[in-house]
Amino acid sequence: MDTLPYVALMKTYNIDRQTADSAGTATAFLGGVKANYYTLGVDGTVELDDCAAGLAGKVKSVLHNAHEAGKSTGIVVTSRITHATPAAAFAHVANRAWEHDGKVPTEAQALGCHDIARQLVEDNPFINVILGGGRRYLTTTNQTDPEYPNTIGLRTDGRDLVQEWLDGKQGSAAQYVWRKEEFDQVNPAETDYLMGLFEPGHMQYTLNNDTAGEPTIAEMTRKAIQILSKNPKGFFLLVEGSRIDHGHHESQAALALHDVVAFDDAVAMAKEMIDTDESLITVTADHSHMFGFGGYAPRGTSILGLVPEDDENDVLDNKRFTNVLYGNGPGFGLGGRQNLTGVNTEDKNYRQQSAVPLAYESHAGEDVAVFADGPMAHLFHGVHQQNYVAHVMKYAACLGEYQEKCQTSRVQSCTTSAAQKHTWSGVCVVVMLLILKYITYF
Repeated sequence: MDTLPYVALMKTYNIDRQTADSAGTATAFLGGVKANYYTLGVDGTVELDDCAAGLAGKVKSVLHNAHEAGKSTGIVVTSRITHATPAAAFAHVANRAWEHDGKVPTEAQALGCHDIARQLVEDNPFINVILGGGRRYLTTTNQTDPEYPNTIGLRTDGRDLVQEWLDGKQGSAAQYVWRKEEFDQVNPAETDYLMGLFEPGHMQYTLNNDTAGEPTIAEMTRKAIQILSKNPKGFFLLVEGSRIDHGHHESQAALALHDVVAFDDAVAMAKEMIDTDESLITVTADHSHMFGFGGYAPRGTSILGLVPEDDENDVLDNKRFTNVLYGNGPGFGLGGRQNLTGVNTEDKNYRQQSAVPLAYESHAGEDVAVFADGPMAHLFHGVHQQNYVAHVMKYAACLGEYQEKCQTSRVQSCTTSAAQKHTWSGVCVVVMLLILKYITYF
């Protein structure tokens, strides 16, 4: 991802929080507006838990804009499909926790506020590719999980949303899969709709993944592009390396960093499959974490290892410390800092030390980088608000409010309208990678 030539910084704060949550940030880079903490797919008039305001303050995402323009659409994540980032592409809720009906307050349901899983299936039947985890959020308390016999669904309304999704695709080339063996057998040339939910909750970390049980994020990205690219009008695909965030929250850097590598494989896969003369590819993050490294370690020191003892580091408690540390999180030692002599800090389950004791490490508030290449990539420069990302995507693709007044090539004729010159398809891979692809006709 760091070979992409255009670079900028994005300000990630929510309207009401200096340090953002993922619902507000996803609403920004997909919906084009800043939002309040924990609200999703709605504008800044909506405060947390305000169902009525949420119904009035819905924000249309780039995914919806793409669908309205006749493009195919898809979502690939390693979290639950109802989690904050994927949900911001298709749902509108005053509380991101409303992932299934049991989480939506009775009074909110009475007003007509629906859970995220229901909105996915009921309001967005056009989404062609849905890949990730979270199948128990779409199944009922009377249904046993096909992989884990002791796990049941979460829905209390009696609705099997997976079956409803399949029922709604009768007459179409649609498949539902829940394990890698089935996924591998999907023929993209003969598939127009694909739902794959590979875990009851989040998918496995890369280091924990049984490769026979779950596809990698790169494999899911490849399959998604193969299906979506059949549409001559183009496509939009959102892909998130979701579990990077989760590894950091647990202060387990090995889990987070190996998922970064897996995400980078997905970026490489997408770059290999698209032409940047026809595609805007953007890689960014929704927020940062209280994560850093320092201590004057020599070049070549393992990023997960201990900083060598050196006169440059005057360690006041005379204990070794690791290359990477967290500002807060569960790695704080209430009985004092652990002596790391003889400890394997590169083990995948090792929890890095932190300065402040929190049950879960928090997000951080600094700007995040965005890397881009392709048409209109030069618009990513300097420092921007995070919602600028959505506007660049829409402008590059002639979507939404930019449908008539936009450019989607580096060099254009002044006598041909945007509608005459361009069709477009796109893919967004998130920690984030965002790709918008179009074809230019002269």
